[in-house]
Amino acid sequence: MNNIHYELFLVGLSFVISVFGSYTALQLAIAIPLARTWTGVIGSVLGASVALGGGAIWSMHFIGMNAADMGMPVAYDPVLTFASLAMAVVAPAIGLFIVGRSDGGPLNLPIGGVLTGLGVALMHYTGMAAMILPAKITYDPTLFYASIAIAVVAATVALWLAFNLRGNLQRFGSAIVMGIAVCGMHYTGMYAARIEPTKDVIASTGIALSPASLGYSVFGVAAVLLTLLLVYSAWKAQRRLEI
Repeated sequence: MNNIHYELFLVGLSFVISVFGSYTALQLAIAIPLARTWTGVIGSVLGASVALGGGAIWSMHFIGMNAADMGMPVAYDPVLTFASLAMAVVAPAIGLFIVGRSDGGPLNLPIGGVLTGLGVALMHYTGMAAMILPAKITYDPTLFYASIAIAVVAATVALWLAFNLRGNLQRFGSAIVMGIAVCGMHYTGMYAARIEPTKDVIASTGIALSPASLGYSVFGVAAVLLTLLLVYSAWKAQRRLEI
């Protein structure tokens, strides 16, 4: 059964960082179609994908994971945890490149959205697999596939918004919508989980700080990184105006 309870403050922080990351990504994505060199393209795609994948998606996911009280101690396999972070950055990078540097073809957005959404879903379930706990985790099939569908739709909408909005107020409103969508995918995936305690003895320790410490640490690091990216975006925008 799903016997997960949540620390609401950490749930709130997961939403805040998702909105912040989405807004920063929207600001950075403007430069992708405007870049004149491949160095500029790669830099713009990387910046936006770090903000979207690392900030809005992975940080939200990891804080949300630590907001969940599963009634037992939980640690995290470091290899799978960092693999999930890599997936969270690479998946949006692919979508941002396909859509941001496209020729306007009708298939670019859906292809980019599907690839990005599947990558985000893979990140989520890899992150779930990284948990070290004395329990067996299975998933409700309907909710499992619903979470993947939400991820694909959210990714497609995010990519459309990234290259079709110009007003700052529009971006902020869109970031809120994206934050809701990202959280919707994550918590649907969490609700799909069926956790059955076992009597297994856990030999591997992994990353085992307290959930609150991990959640606050990830929030703090992500907030600082996103602030730096936002400052960089403003600097780049000012340079474009001066040229």
